[in-house]
Amino acid sequence: MCHATTSFRGPASSSIRKAVRVFQSFAGGFFVSLWQLRLGIEFELEEMMEEEESCERDRHKIRNICILAHVDHGKTTLADQLIAAAGGGVVHPKVAGRVRFMDYLDEEQRRAITMKSSSIALRYKDHTVNLIDSPGHIDFCGEVSTAARLSDGALLLVDAVEGVHIQTHAVLRQCWIERLSPCLVLNKLDRLITELKLTPSEAYTRLLRIVHEVNGIVSAYKSQKYLTDVDSLLAGGTTSGELLEDYDDNEDVFQPQKGNVVFACALDGWGFGIHEFAEIYASKLGASVNALQKALWGPRYFNPKTKMIVGKKGIGGGKAKPMFVQFVLEPLWQVYQGALEGDRGLLDKVIRSFNLQVPARELQNKDAKVVLQAVMSRWLPVSDAILSMAVKCLPDPVTAQAFRISRLIPVHEVSGDGVDRSVVEEAELTRKAVEGCDWRPEIPCVAFVAKMFAVPIRMLPPQVGQIVGSSGDDGEGESDECFLAFARIFSGVLSVGQRVFVLSALYDPLKGESMQKHIQEAELKSLYLMMGQGLKVVKSAKAGDVVAIRGLGQHILKSATLSSTRNCWPFSSMAFQVSPTLRVAIEPSDPAETGALLKGLRLLNRADPFVEVTVSARGEHVLAAAGEVHLERCIKDLKERFAKVSLEVSPPLVSYKETIEGEVSNVLENLKVLSRSSDYVEKTTPNGRCVVRVQVMKLLPSLTKVLDESSDLLGDIIGVKSGQTVKNLETQRPSILDNNNPAEVLRKRIMDVVESDILSRNENDKDHAEKCKLKWLKLLRRIWALGPRQIGANILFTPDIKAESTNTSVLIRGCSHVSEKLGFEADSSNSNSVSETSSNESQALYMDAERLESSVITGFQLATSAGPLCDEPMWGLAFVIEARVSPFTGLYDESEAHQQSEQYGIFAGQVIATVKDACRAAVLQNKPRLVEAMYFCELNTPTEYLGPMYAVLSRRRARVLKEEMQEGSPFFTVHAYVPVSESFGFADELRRWTSGAASALLVLSHWEALPEDPFFVPKTEEEIEEFGDGSSVLPNTARKLIDAVRRRKGLPVEEKVVQHGTKQRTLARKV
Repeated sequence: MCHATTSFRGPASSSIRKAVRVFQSFAGGFFVSLWQLRLGIEFELEEMMEEEESCERDRHKIRNICILAHVDHGKTTLADQLIAAAGGGVVHPKVAGRVRFMDYLDEEQRRAITMKSSSIALRYKDHTVNLIDSPGHIDFCGEVSTAARLSDGALLLVDAVEGVHIQTHAVLRQCWIERLSPCLVLNKLDRLITELKLTPSEAYTRLLRIVHEVNGIVSAYKSQKYLTDVDSLLAGGTTSGELLEDYDDNEDVFQPQKGNVVFACALDGWGFGIHEFAEIYASKLGASVNALQKALWGPRYFNPKTKMIVGKKGIGGGKAKPMFVQFVLEPLWQVYQGALEGDRGLLDKVIRSFNLQVPARELQNKDAKVVLQAVMSRWLPVSDAILSMAVKCLPDPVTAQAFRISRLIPVHEVSGDGVDRSVVEEAELTRKAVEGCDWRPEIPCVAFVAKMFAVPIRMLPPQVGQIVGSSGDDGEGESDECFLAFARIFSGVLSVGQRVFVLSALYDPLKGESMQKHIQEAELKSLYLMMGQGLKVVKSAKAGDVVAIRGLGQHILKSATLSSTRNCWPFSSMAFQVSPTLRVAIEPSDPAETGALLKGLRLLNRADPFVEVTVSARGEHVLAAAGEVHLERCIKDLKERFAKVSLEVSPPLVSYKETIEGEVSNVLENLKVLSRSSDYVEKTTPNGRCVVRVQVMKLLPSLTKVLDESSDLLGDIIGVKSGQTVKNLETQRPSILDNNNPAEVLRKRIMDVVESDILSRNENDKDHAEKCKLKWLKLLRRIWALGPRQIGANILFTPDIKAESTNTSVLIRGCSHVSEKLGFEADSSNSNSVSETSSNESQALYMDAERLESSVITGFQLATSAGPLCDEPMWGLAFVIEARVSPFTGLYDESEAHQQSEQYGIFAGQVIATVKDACRAAVLQNKPRLVEAMYFCELNTPTEYLGPMYAVLSRRRARVLKEEMQEGSPFFTVHAYVPVSESFGFADELRRWTSGAASALLVLSHWEALPEDPFFVPKTEEEIEEFGDGSSVLPNTARKLIDAVRRRKGLPVEEKVVQHGTKQRTLARKV
């Protein structure tokens, strides 16, 4: 924060003082005092203006960057080198790359992987660089989202040997969604020399391919956005003015000649960009630095005869080498090979040429790697290459926030007469302050808290005047942990003691009193500048700074927006790559310690941005994590930090879904199922007044997938909140999330997938495809409800209008209000209006039918939430429920009718139970199948361990998709699908069987139906001959999984304790 002073400063201050003294000798003191006062005010205003300009300059000298990469590609090692060079001496250069300063947790050091995002402030020349290190393991991708939201630019690391991997795609997608400016770092270049033994030309080809592949990924995201934006334009949707202006398909994002690509070896501390070598060779070749920088990458060659830089045609037919090979890679290869072979001549030449100050002790070391590191880290220091690239190529907060504002705070369309215009104007002014990164004190302060993290109270630095060890009141009670907010200030100034409003993502400043539960007021107790594990106390922080805030532990669970004014739009929610799918039930070993466990779970839920803590229907405390490594860390934190009790952890609770067998090849036949009069299940309520007929059909796979992926969007459209805040980046498209008319976009998506699915299955018969399309369009106009939870992947259609009501019963027709909300033209003939009837009895029946509509929907929701196989949710099914209400049979008077109601329960409850039972029976009648979740697995292994790796995959019921050898390396990359139920312990078994040489990464991919019939028993002679009889029948995988779930839920299981009584033997007792 900039403060003005009242003293005389500046170049003219001495002459002013002389003039004052001269004037004092001739004039009275009164006039002199007035003149001094006026001059003081003028100079104070001048100094304030100078300091404001200085602040404006300082604002452009901040860089907020994060390091993103696949696991084990060198993020934390690179961070060590940057900290050693610009971190103020917290890491010595000799141990940089090995101490892993940002991995300060014991578990991180033990496993040698990063598990949380952490920040440190660096000083490079006159710039401040806030560096955020992030994990690369898929289990901790929530921390990557945290780092990306708080940053303006990203350093994308790629291993030069392993190349682009699945997590590289994921972090690039995260950059694209959060609108970060990326730079590329090709790390571990030394492995190309020492391990793969590549020639400079081969290494250049490999590097060229990696850069091209990364550019291709970014280009694919650009093309996807371009196509979706064009679709929304053609559909007539409202779009912003910047929609298509940034699209340029011909321009690669990463170009070494631009300066946004660095080639490095972080472990040995050396790295370079094209610019460093361009400066070295500029005087020798007699060319300008800019010309050389453009020529040192790509098909550019140096003609030694003409001393000219030419293209491929200008070099003639000789075996010319690109300039990057000749002037960059070959000198590096010669230095490495000379040092490793014991020839120190080249090293001495490099030391003399560049006047390097290398201690003689390091040069005399017998280990060639130590000598190489000493010379290379002084010749081409990686910290200078990376930090200079960050300063030149990555944006400052002012530029970045103007570019990212549409993602951070989307434009809100406000319309209507009852809107308070002053609130709207203030909210827009606040948004403009965020867009301009305005840090004047009078500007509203806005910050975003990306996560809460726990720090032991003893680790906090004492405040001024505070007794060391005093904890204060942070809402943690007797806990030894204090919760700090990991935040970025986007506008204004944040000070200690300031009171701010904490806004949740659902807050709307225009709704006033109804939003009280989404806004709280809190006082900031402390502000800290984060230095890895250390914390530095500061009194205030301004826009562009990344800080830790104490005092928000009671008010924020995961993330929130902080604002000094109520009239502020909250920041958009962060997007996560996967959802927490690994669930276990936990309980204390001693039941008396349940209270400590509950307290520990609350602390863990706040401390980990990606964990979910719920209570199951059976009363179990269920902990959901992203994977096995994440779960192990959560359990360890519970035992040792938060709950401090001994725990009993159940086997993993695997989620399944239930569906029916359906051949989607003949879509029209499937549609006719819903119109057949014989293919249904009929059930009657206990009192006999309502007869329910249910027909079921399997939905198109593409339609099921769209409904499953769009559950959050459906909740917003229909008016139901799903309770699930985790988004899947691979499936949620930004155009849908940011569009002002999501219902229109979702309706178009549904129609597109239905049309493409039908056309792909009927390529040769266009007439048949057109009939199917019209039939589906009619059905989509009859959507009564979705289930389960009103947003699932099952559809309830209204009954066919041909099913007329009879004289003795009335059909519950329902209302296709979901179709209306999705933008489909509702079928008006299906409205359940009370017709003009002659008798009061018929009119009462129609009224009963209207009241029972909600009972039919409730029965459908209950049935789809718990299927008949093992009480798991149904998936991808379409139901038509015909429920007919008839009057009481016989001549009952009112008292008898009341007695019958009491005997069987409330009539609405009878309808709910009957509809539920009928739906479950219809599924059982139509060949039910179990649906299991599948992981996409990417494995990397040397050639000699391919056999053991395939043995592990076969034991896990994996399906191999492809196998390819990485070019120029002895590694194979294998892609496979592995069932989630078979994935537990997969990584440990793989390491054990391959002696640690193979690595695997699992990402949740899709749901897949098991083809096995869980009720299959060989009956015919052919089946008995093929599958055997009795004990020779192979185990049924689907039935085994169903029985395991039923046992866990306490449901009855059909199993034989004694399979073959005649074969039982009594074993002798050995004494």
